[in-house]
Amino acid sequence: ATSIGETDDNFVCATLDWWPIEKCNYNQCPWGKAGLLNLDLKKKGLINGIKAFNPLRIKVGGSLQDQVVYGVGGIKNCPNFMKNEDSLFGFSQGCLPMERWDELNKIFNQTGVKVTFGLNALLGRNRSQIEKGLWVGDWKSQNARDFLKYTISKGYKVDSYEFVKELHPDPKTQPKVLGPSGYYDEKWFNSFLEVSGHDVVDGVTHHIYNLGPGDDPNMITKIQDPSYLNQVAQTYKGVLTIVNKFKPQSGAWVSESGGALHGGAKDLSPTFADGFWYLDQLGMASTYNHKVFCRQTLIGGNYALLNTTTSIPNPDYYGALLWHRLMGSTVLAVTQESNPNLRVYAHCAKKKPGISIIFINLSKDSSFNVTLSNYEHQSRNSRSTDVAKPEFRGSKDREEYHLAALAGNIQGQIVLLNDVPMVPTETFDIPTMEPKLVNASTPISIATHSIVYVTIRDFQAPACA
Repeated sequence: ATSIGETDDNFVCATLDWWPIEKCNYNQCPWGKAGLLNLDLKKKGLINGIKAFNPLRIKVGGSLQDQVVYGVGGIKNCPNFMKNEDSLFGFSQGCLPMERWDELNKIFNQTGVKVTFGLNALLGRNRSQIEKGLWVGDWKSQNARDFLKYTISKGYKVDSYEFVKELHPDPKTQPKVLGPSGYYDEKWFNSFLEVSGHDVVDGVTHHIYNLGPGDDPNMITKIQDPSYLNQVAQTYKGVLTIVNKFKPQSGAWVSESGGALHGGAKDLSPTFADGFWYLDQLGMASTYNHKVFCRQTLIGGNYALLNTTTSIPNPDYYGALLWHRLMGSTVLAVTQESNPNLRVYAHCAKKKPGISIIFINLSKDSSFNVTLSNYEHQSRNSRSTDVAKPEFRGSKDREEYHLAALAGNIQGQIVLLNDVPMVPTETFDIPTMEPKLVNASTPISIATHSIVYVTIRDFQAPACA
């Protein structure tokens, strides 16, 4: 009857990062030419992969964003990132030439991207001699100011910036300001919002890498362990509490989340199994009223939604696209008591009547048959006649999308949708994703190690009216 959360319409978001080819971890260098400065923007797979979302939110940023100067105004020399062991993250300062910014905006425009841009907040500041990890001194804002002026003069649309609020001529198109953009730390986030005061930050952003280092041999076990997956709920809860206290209008965002750290896990991030973590995170973040969830990355590293060299979608791409198409912004409460290995989240259906549900079966041994019931949560002081009751008619066929790994190999890179392998066409078009229609009076069957989206058009939830 009521919703428990509300996401942004463009909840699913993916990042583009600055890393150069030389970025390596665990004796491998998975970035290739997928950084913002060297990515081939004419790749058909990349263009079609973005277009299919119509629109996709893209966050431009990453660890090196605080070392990017913008080649505009007083900046005459515009060098690339160079390896430098003494610098933050092992690279020198780099530069974004305005010609490249023009090229990026051309593809954003052509594919209808909603852009979030992470600004350099360290320019002019220096490492503290006293406290490790602290940067002190005044921010030199002129370069960011010149960059924003250039962006506005060209008519480029930026939906939000991580860190800056001035300059914008039209309050209606004024970009949102997001921050602080790091791992959640209660004390630090509290003082950040206290010091910045009300109405400065529109959205509170934090990062999640709850699977730990990308070379952890136990990751395949962690990703299928419901109690492990549940641990990160504490972070969501903490951020939500702070957001409710300071009330920024755009709520909480996860502005970067790749699951596994340092470029992702090469045998896991690009495989079907990663969906157990990723789609569960989308579900969990929404129940904690998060507005946006940015996946690190769209392309680049092992955790990319599109293969770094071929730009062919990895399994998580299809899970994300289905979420974007089926799950509306209103989040519903749903419980299932039978087994912790079956994860379930429900939203109002997107753009159409009814509700959409996602089931994630972490178990390799148990399949489930699921029946739906209307659970009425009556508060003691309301008479049952006052509450609009959910009504499930069950006369129309359900729409079901079953995602499974080819040949049951969850560490493989081919995902089946309703038993059909998802492979782009020769011209790199994203395959059509049609539901199978199932008689609504039958239980929903969830196979072992599978992920199932179900839309029920004739479930009338008052929260969705």
